[in-house]
Amino acid sequence: MMKPASTMKIEQQAAGALRRLLQEVPAIENLEVQLNEEKSDCPVDLIAHVDLFGRRHTFVAEVKPSAQPRQVRSALLLLRDYVQRQADHVIPIFIAPYLSAEAQALCREYQVEFIDFQGNARLEFGSFFISRQVASKPITERRALRSLFKPKSAQALRLMLREPRRAWKVAELSQASEVSLGHISNLRSSLLEREWARLSSDGVFLSDPDALLDAWRQAYEPPAGKRHGYYTTLHGAAFEHAVRELRRGPADEAALTALASFSAAQWQAPYGRVGAQYFYADQAGLDRLQSTLKLSPAIKGENVVITVLEDLGLFRDTIEPVPDVICTSPVQTYLDLSHAGERGREAADHLRRELLQWPK
Repeated sequence: MMKPASTMKIEQQAAGALRRLLQEVPAIENLEVQLNEEKSDCPVDLIAHVDLFGRRHTFVAEVKPSAQPRQVRSALLLLRDYVQRQADHVIPIFIAPYLSAEAQALCREYQVEFIDFQGNARLEFGSFFISRQVASKPITERRALRSLFKPKSAQALRLMLREPRRAWKVAELSQASEVSLGHISNLRSSLLEREWARLSSDGVFLSDPDALLDAWRQAYEPPAGKRHGYYTTLHGAAFEHAVRELRRGPADEAALTALASFSAAQWQAPYGRVGAQYFYADQAGLDRLQSTLKLSPAIKGENVVITVLEDLGLFRDTIEPVPDVICTSPVQTYLDLSHAGERGREAADHLRRELLQWPK
C-alpha cells in the first residue's frame, strides 16, 4: 500500500534531520539513512547505519506527524518492543516535527533517543552524546494551545480545576459549564491526548492539573474587553464598604462585577498592595461601579481599572471569599497576575502556593 504523500514528506524531512545530526560527528564514516520500504506492521520508518571508530551502529526511527504525549507513549512502547526482538543491537529514535517537554521526558523514560524539526535532540551511542533544547514552539503548536484555552473551553476548565479529581461525563460537564456537547467532547480529547486527564468508569478527571495550569499560563491571553480608567476618592475602609455595597445593591442579574487581578488577590492570598483597584464587569456592572465607587474619568492618575468583558463566561467562576465581596476565582486571578509584570508574577507564585496545590 502506498503511503500518503504527506506521510512521505514528513518521513523525508525526518531522514534529513537525522542525517544532518549524524554528519556533525567528524569521526562518523559510511553514513547511510534510508526509508524503510518494507514496513508492513513494523513501527520503524527509517533505518540508518554508521561506522564510528571501526564499529558499526544501526539506528531505527519511528516518525510521527504529531506527538501529543499519549500518542508518543503508545509509539515508544511499540518501538521498544521492536528493539527487544532484534537479534543485533539497534538504537531506537523517535522523530516528530515538534516534541514538547512532556514528550521529550517520555522518550527519556523509555530510553529512546529523539529529534524534532525545531532543533530539540538527544542522541547517545558509543562515545558520542548530544543534547539540545530550544525554547521556540512552532506556530501550529502555539495556535493549538491558544485554541484550547479560548473562552468556552476556559469556562469548562475553570470548573474542572475547582475539583481536579472529580470525574465528569461529557453531558454532565456540558450542562454544568453551559458549553456545547461537541465542544466538551473536543476538549476531553485534547486533555487526554496531552495526558493532563484520564478516564475512569465515572468519566474524565484531571490527572495533572499542574501541567494544565502551566500550559495555560504560557498561552494565556487576557479576556477580551474594553478597558476603562477612573479615579475615586474612596480609600481603605470606605472603599471596602463601597465594594460590599455592590453586592447589596438592587437585585439585577445583568449587573455583573468582580474584583480582579491584584484586587482579587488581596482577598484570597494577600501579597502586597498596589496603587490601583481592578475589576471585570458587564455594561450594567460598569454603570453600577461608576455610581457606587463615585468614579470620575481619569485622563491620568487612574486608580480604578475596569474591563468590560465581551464574553461573560468568566463570571460563572467567581467566588465570595468574605461576605458580599465577589472576586475572580483563584485560577483566573493567578492567570491575570502571571501576566501583570514582575510584581504580578511574584504575587501569582504566592497565590499558587497558598491556594492552587493539588495532590500528586
